[in-house]
Amino acid sequence: MRYLTDRKRAVGMGAAKSGTAHHWSMQVSSIGLLILVPLFVFTFGSALGGSYEEITAYYTRPFPALVALLTIWVGMMHFKSGAQIMIEDYVHGFAGRLTIILVTCLSYAVAAVSAYALIRLAL
Repeated sequence: MRYLTDRKRAVGMGAAKSGTAHHWSMQVSSIGLLILVPLFVFTFGSALGGSYEEITAYYTRPFPALVALLTIWVGMMHFKSGAQIMIEDYVHGFAGRLTIILVTCLSYAVAAVSAYALIRLAL
């Protein structure tokens, strides 16, 4: 028989430690994406269908390159946070921790490779 109160059983469980910060980061990134995605669609749409030289010349300008870079970076960080929430809810134990690590590595890798490609294209 365990002599633990409900409060003792609940301490350290759930989102009590980092839930608020996680929620605010998701809110901020979603508002950022609300602004960045339409800008990205319009800037990318005008370059769509051009030759390699035209697209390279287009993305050497700072505004389209910056919009593309920010959209991909903020999108990947939002993906990472959302996927972490979903994995924590549905996958438990070692498999859950491993999946979170893999999703985090994937999101940072996509963001880094796209940043490298855009910077290399702009230079």
